Amino acid sequence: MTDWIDIGTLADLPLRGSRTLTLAGEPVAVFRTHDNQVFALIDRCPHKGGPLSAGIVHGHAVSCPLHNLRISLATGTALGEDAGCTPVVPVLLAGERILLARPVRAAA
Repeated sequence: MTDWIDIGTLADLPLRGSRTLTLAGEPVAVFRTHDNQVFALIDRCPHKGGPLSAGIVHGHAVSCPLHNLRISLATGTALGEDAGCTPVVPVLLAGERILLARPVRAAA
């Protein structure tokens, strides 16, 4: 069963923009698209480690601000001829509330 963390409302995210937070020690970028869908990725480009949260959101993708690598918000994979992937953080919209899946810690 997934444990969800409430991080705010849809209105807290700018349209075609992002906000950042730290989750289990990892930087996470939460994105809102033009059609009010919400996605979350680890805030690190797979190519040069650039902050995806500073990139431009277009459609359901974000462009890395360092070198324009396009990343799918749904899958975290590079689009076009580029290669690479950044981890996706599961998101759930509950009405206007945005919930992120709490990372599962490995058993000791």
